[in-house]
Amino acid sequence: MIGADFFANGPVQVALLIGGGAAVVSAVVGVFTVMRGQSFAGHALADMSSAGGSASLLLGIPALAGFLAMAALGAGGMEIIGARQIRERDLVTGVVLGAGLGLTALFLFLDISMTSASGAANTVMFGSMFAIAPSTVPLALGVGVAALIVSMVLYRPLLLIAIDPDLAAIRGVNPRLLGLLHLLVLAIAVALSAMTIGAILSTALLIGPAAAALRVATRPSWAIALAVSIGLAATWGGIALAYDSFYWTPGHGWPVSFFVVVIVFVAYLAAGPIGAALTQRRATCRPASVPAG
Repeated sequence: MIGADFFANGPVQVALLIGGGAAVVSAVVGVFTVMRGQSFAGHALADMSSAGGSASLLLGIPALAGFLAMAALGAGGMEIIGARQIRERDLVTGVVLGAGLGLTALFLFLDISMTSASGAANTVMFGSMFAIAPSTVPLALGVGVAALIVSMVLYRPLLLIAIDPDLAAIRGVNPRLLGLLHLLVLAIAVALSAMTIGAILSTALLIGPAAAALRVATRPSWAIALAVSIGLAATWGGIALAYDSFYWTPGHGWPVSFFVVVIVFVAYLAAGPIGAALTQRRATCRPASVPAG
């Protein structure tokens, strides 16, 4: 049961800190990712980051460093190749996705055959939030803060290019540079979420809260605030439920990633009728504000 021992537990404290940071960064970056139609890119970078996570187990380096390095490499490759052939961007993204999965398969095979990391596949693909080392906290929070600062700096250009790319070009926005910076920030968000709920499910935390928020909110700033709230509720709620599940089946707690994805999915489903009701309410109230004559 959830009690004082929950917040006093060391692994829980680490999970709450890193999980909360990943949720905030993923929500902020996710709103612009959904608005720009780059959800597939986020999925590809998640698979690419899984190769870094599995390689880190083989090399004995911090898992987050591996996730970040490979996701950043994939982001750079996608932008460099895709910038020359814009119409084939989805094709390039698919190639990066396939390369990431191929490398992951190789590194996981080497992890199992050359080291004692028997649970490497489960850790990389589905996360192990209660097993994150406390030494990872400063690096995770540091790169998370850096990603948020860059997102704040790029807020207006990203919003402009998402709404009207032609107007953004007229105003001197460099789409190639902006695209590269956004993909690098996206890589950080994906790496953080991959380390917490796993590479396969990381896009749920990246896309789910943002998509749900955009179904309800009419302004990007409101959508970001709502997405952050949903992401934090899903992550911290998932941690609490996973901790409590040890009392359901003693010695066999349920995975945190399962609860996080379920809460995000329920939030997305609930956002549909809520957004429709708010839209109808705005439509019925609008004529009353129009002056007669």
